[in-house]
Amino acid sequence: MADKNKKKLMELLKEPGNDECADCGDSLGVQENGESAGTTGSSASRRTDWASYNLGIFLCVNCASIHRMLGAHISKVKCIQLDQWNDDQVEFMAATGNLKAKEQYEQYVPVFYKRPTTGEPQVLREQWIRAKYERHEFMDVDRQTYTSGHKTGYLWKRGKEDSRFQSRLFVLSEEENVLKYYNKQDAREPKAAIAVSELNAVFVPEKIGNPNGMQLCYLKDGQTRNIYLYTDDGKDIVEWYNAIRCANYNRLKVAYPGASDDELTAQLTKDFVMEGWLYKTGPKGNEAFKKRWFTLDDRRLSYCSDPLNANPKGEVFLGHRTDNFAVREGVKPGDHDQDYAFTLHTPDRDYVMSADTREERKRWMDTLREVINTPLNPKDSAQVQAKVKGDGL
Repeated sequence: MADKNKKKLMELLKEPGNDECADCGDSLGVQENGESAGTTGSSASRRTDWASYNLGIFLCVNCASIHRMLGAHISKVKCIQLDQWNDDQVEFMAATGNLKAKEQYEQYVPVFYKRPTTGEPQVLREQWIRAKYERHEFMDVDRQTYTSGHKTGYLWKRGKEDSRFQSRLFVLSEEENVLKYYNKQDAREPKAAIAVSELNAVFVPEKIGNPNGMQLCYLKDGQTRNIYLYTDDGKDIVEWYNAIRCANYNRLKVAYPGASDDELTAQLTKDFVMEGWLYKTGPKGNEAFKKRWFTLDDRRLSYCSDPLNANPKGEVFLGHRTDNFAVREGVKPGDHDQDYAFTLHTPDRDYVMSADTREERKRWMDTLREVINTPLNPKDSAQVQAKVKGDGL
């Protein structure tokens, strides 16, 4: 009986929709060659896919662990390969499955809402799952508190001049196209007013050292300004994130009425293309290499002495290869060299950097090349024309 039910479940995993996690889209099940999806050289018997037998959905191990956190009154989780399944449970899985469950639990997911995928921060994945099955936010639009274009609340914000996080009042207004924050509770004027249309929000839990950590980036006087935040509650920080996306989406919808939803959502918050430590020299090319934290945010490459600096020491906007942007291994003759060095060539100057390993250098070079090989959109072109760049990168 156990072998029969297990075989039936493995067959169900091959059906459309069931072959990927119902919540994050990670690959599940067994490939035609008998190896588990998403593995290399591993037999199917070593795969541990999961399912919620009262919701009727198939899950990856990471999402299954969150379902366990919800409690058995919401989701009852079993391992497909290792646990015992009775006939009624298997029949319910066969009658439901991921596609039918999504029709029920994802009826009204807003276009702008960030659906987590494999590798997303835990807070995004957890709150997506809780929103679906615990709070039923996508079955009743009245439960969605981040769609009004307004949000007010307190967030823990890192000081610009010191490393302390202090509670600050934040106010989001779609009509005013602004996110404001106040340093004092009774302050009449905000400390800063940021245009939502120019704002990027990125989850950075490891950088901040808090599972709910988020970084806001925007341009101030032609240079990137970074704000580091967190909340005590994961639901709150994800609602702030989606409220920002909502406000920006609605403004773009008015500005570009003919654009598709895919085109508009592509202009909302974007994860950093790449971040990490590199070493760099100065503009003369013969200075000593100094360790710096580099961030590639869309087409803007910046560096800081500390990952949590409010302002970068310098940055450069990456144009297209046809405008004389290129990346090459090593340095030009006469420049100060270092193991695993590489050069970013721009129309204005060469930027010489190095990595700790050959593999890390290749990853940076491949990523930079991919960016400069990508055609610029109209907004990018405007920034190139304005010659947006930092000092002495």
